[in-house]
Amino acid sequence: MENCPCGSGRDFKSCCEPLIMGKMDAPTAEALMRSRYTAYVKGSVDYIEATHKREAQDSVSREETAKWSRESTWHGLKIVSTEKGGIADDWGKVEFIASYSQGGRKEDHHEISEFKKTGGRWYYDTGKFVATTIVRDQPKVGRNEACPCGSGKKYKHCHGA
Repeated sequence: MENCPCGSGRDFKSCCEPLIMGKMDAPTAEALMRSRYTAYVKGSVDYIEATHKREAQDSVSREETAKWSRESTWHGLKIVSTEKGGIADDWGKVEFIASYSQGGRKEDHHEISEFKKTGGRWYYDTGKFVATTIVRDQPKVGRNEACPCGSGKKYKHCHGA
């Protein structure tokens, strides 16, 4: 049995595969979020497009979506929080972090997504990227300061080059 990429702890065939294959609709906003992440992992661009709100489907670049899906190595999905988005709701919010690597560089896509239910089906509505603040463990070295490696050269002529 193959674990589902969405991180639910369930197997793929009973978790996200029925949603991606169109055999059932996502019961909650979180389930749709998880299945959309899995669709990126599996390269199921049709599902990603189909679960975008209808008014925005034309603005989604199929080529860019497929490229991101294909050229990324997906490491996992973490659901940070949810607001509403239950079976009886028609609106929900899911904050998540999708970890992936691309070009040898590890990235975290941190987003707060809103979902709307239309005609009994959940759709991705909008998303807001959450910027990550980088905290240095040491002060930044200035270009004209001595390089911390001890070479005696200015940083800009040594490790800052």
